[in-house]
Amino acid sequence: MSQQIKKVVIAGGGTSGWCMAMALSQQFGELLDITLIESNEIGTVGVGEATFPTICTFHRMHGIDEKEFLSATAGSIKLGISFENWTRKNDRYIHSFGFIGKSHWLGEFHNYWMAAKSLGYEGQLEDFCFELQAAKHHKFAVTEKPKINYAYHFDASLYARFLRKLSEAKGVKRIEGKISNVKQNLDNGFIESVMMESGENVEGDFFIDCTGFRGLLIEQTLKAGYEDWGHWLRNDSAVALQTDFSGDIPPYTRAIAHGSGWQWKIPLQHRQGTGYVYSSSYITDEDARNTLLDNLDGDIRVELRLLKFNTGRRKKTWVKNCAAIGLAGGFIEPLESTSIHLIQMGVTRLLQLFPFDGCTEAHINHYNEQSRIDYEKIRDFIILHYKATERDDTPYWRDCRDMEIPDSLAHRMELFREAGVVYQDPNEIFPVASWLQVMMGQRIEPKRYNHFPHTMMGKDVMFAELDKLKTNIAEFVETMPSHANFLKTYSPMSWS
Repeated sequence: MSQQIKKVVIAGGGTSGWCMAMALSQQFGELLDITLIESNEIGTVGVGEATFPTICTFHRMHGIDEKEFLSATAGSIKLGISFENWTRKNDRYIHSFGFIGKSHWLGEFHNYWMAAKSLGYEGQLEDFCFELQAAKHHKFAVTEKPKINYAYHFDASLYARFLRKLSEAKGVKRIEGKISNVKQNLDNGFIESVMMESGENVEGDFFIDCTGFRGLLIEQTLKAGYEDWGHWLRNDSAVALQTDFSGDIPPYTRAIAHGSGWQWKIPLQHRQGTGYVYSSSYITDEDARNTLLDNLDGDIRVELRLLKFNTGRRKKTWVKNCAAIGLAGGFIEPLESTSIHLIQMGVTRLLQLFPFDGCTEAHINHYNEQSRIDYEKIRDFIILHYKATERDDTPYWRDCRDMEIPDSLAHRMELFREAGVVYQDPNEIFPVASWLQVMMGQRIEPKRYNHFPHTMMGKDVMFAELDKLKTNIAEFVETMPSHANFLKTYSPMSWS
C-alpha cells in the first residue's frame, strides 16, 4: 500500500498507549496528526510498577526529566530483584542490574573467582557487584564513577497520567469513549476507521492497538493469531492489591515463591504494591487470595483485584496498517519486570521503522521478526527460574522442575553446567551478569571453568586483587545515602 501516513490513531491508553503517544509526538509531532482513544470505564492492568534499566535510556531519548518523573509517579529506585524460596525454601539471592567484577576477553569474571576458589579463596561472587551490594544495604546515589545501573518502581496509573500530560502538550488529541466497530477497506483489509459508541467515526492511515489482552484491532479484527506458552509458563492468574508502607525503602523488588506461584512486593514512596501470581490449575482463586492476605506487610489501601491472562505472544505484532504495543502484542508474566520494556522496545522499533510513505512487507516482516526474538529471549530467561528448582514440596514446583523446556534454554543451561560458559546473544536485553546471577542463585553449579586466570597471576596476587576490588566496592557503598534519604532530597512526591 503506497498511501502516505499522516493520521495515526492509537486505540487504548494506559502505559502502552501513552508511551506510544508521547514518543510519537516528541519525535514526529510536526509530521503526524495523532489521536488517542481511551475510555475511563476500561481499567488498565496496572501491575507493571517495576521496570528494567532500559527505561532510563528510553526516558533520556525522549527528554524526560528524571526528578520530575519520579516526583510525579511516587517513584523509587530499583537495583534488582530479591528472589526468595525459589530453589529451596529459605533460599535467597538477588538478581541485580550490575556487572560482576572485571572480565577479560578470554572469559568472564566468574572464571577468576572460580580459579581463586579452587585455591582456597572464601569471598562470594556477589561481593564483586556494586549494585548488588548497594541493594543489600538499602543504599543509592546517582554515580558515574563507578557508574550505577538501575531502573524504577512507580505507580502505573500516575505514569500514564504523566505521559499523557507530555503528549497533549505536543498536540496529541484524546477522545474519551469506547470503540464499537472497526471499518476495513473491502479490497485490501486495511483499517480505515473506528466507530465510537457515541457515533463518532475516527479515521486514520495507521492504527496502533493498545487495547490490552483483548487485542481489539490486531486480533479481533485482523486475526494475527496467538502462540500460547502456558505449557512452559504455567501461571495464568494474579490477585493484586496495595498496602500501606512506611520506614526503610529497599531499592529492589521482592519475588517470594509460594506453593503455587509467587508474590511480588514493590515499594513506592507512599505505599507498597503486592500481588500473587499463580496457576489456577494448582490453586483456587480463593486460596490464592488467602495466601496473599496471609503475607502482607501493612494495612490494605486498595482492595483486591483479580487478573486472568495467557502467557504468549501474537504470531504477528504488525498486520497490514496496524501494530500492537504492550499486552495487545503478548504477555510474559511480570517476574523479571519486562512488560514495560517490551512496550518501550516496540515503541522504539516502530519509530525507527515508521512507514511515512506507506506500509510495506519489508517493514512488517522485519518488525515482526525482531518482536519474535525479543519475546522468545525473555521467555527463556523467565522459564529458567522455574526449571532450575530443587523444590518438590508441591505438585506445582515438581511439574515446573520436570517440564520440557525450549532447546535454546536447555543449551544455555547445559553449557553453563558443564563448562561454566555464559553468554549474551545480540539484541538480548539480559546481559551475561543476569544469566550468571540467576543460574548461580538457582544453584546451577558449573563443573568446570576456563583456567586462563592461572596463567596471569599467582595465588597471592589473585587473592590480593580480588580483596582490593571487594574492599573498594564495600567502601564506596558505605559512603552512599540510604535509598529513603536519597528519595527525600532528590525527588519527593509532588502530587496530592
